Amino acid sequence: MSLDPDLIERAAALVRDAAGVMVGAGAGMGVDSGLPDFRGDEGFWKAYPPFRKRGLSFVDMANPRWFDTDPATAWGFYGHRLNLYRETEPHDGFAILRRWADAAPAGGFVFTSNVDGQFQRAGFADDAVLECHGSIGHLQCSRPCSSEIWDAGDAEVAVDEETFQAREPLPECPDCGRVARPNILMFGDGRWIHRRSNEQESRMMSWVEAVGVRPVVVIECGAGTAIPTVRWHCESMAARELASLVRINPREPQAPRGAVSIASGALDALRAIDEALGGG
Repeated sequence: MSLDPDLIERAAALVRDAAGVMVGAGAGMGVDSGLPDFRGDEGFWKAYPPFRKRGLSFVDMANPRWFDTDPATAWGFYGHRLNLYRETEPHDGFAILRRWADAAPAGGFVFTSNVDGQFQRAGFADDAVLECHGSIGHLQCSRPCSSEIWDAGDAEVAVDEETFQAREPLPECPDCGRVARPNILMFGDGRWIHRRSNEQESRMMSWVEAVGVRPVVVIECGAGTAIPTVRWHCESMAARELASLVRINPREPQAPRGAVSIASGALDALRAIDEALGGG
């Protein structure tokens, strides 16, 4: 894909002049690392063929009821993802974003709907990341019996790759012994404990307040319109005084007036901008 050099230069100028870097990331950010694209049923079924046979979509599987009715299926899906994310190395675009954030006088902050922990694996400080939909690397009771959230640590989930069924033992709540679940916001989820994400949001707002009216560049990567949380956040940030939006998206690059819109995957665009900055 050929990138418009004028757009790349405009984006580079915004990064160069920014006092702070806000990164917004959706599911498309992980595609260049080899993570599956769940966009639409076909993308989901390509990654999880057994669920096609059962007529189950991503929305069907991302539902907390499975931990009550069929925890082996629930952990077959989430255990496979936990193992996959642990094994995946973040692509170079993460390092580029971290370098830009580290170079900015006010630093940077990440707002992501991804639950994979890839930004932390790439070296971003945990206290500079807001995971608005939670984290697969953290667990909670599926009941829940309390508001406790704990690090998944070395918890292992063995998954049959043919059936995507998890084998015993499954992660348990240390307090009540009930099956545990990832601390992730699922569909129709009234049991998600959002305390951790709320604390992350408070830290983000403190960062925004500290940046004040100095220039901020908002770099949005791979955030679609199906679940537009990240796009809304980035547009809201870009509406602030002296803030600008760079939207990178191969399928849905449309952006508000004044934004830099780059129709590209995250890695290619970030590399091109970094090269324009002299870091390539």
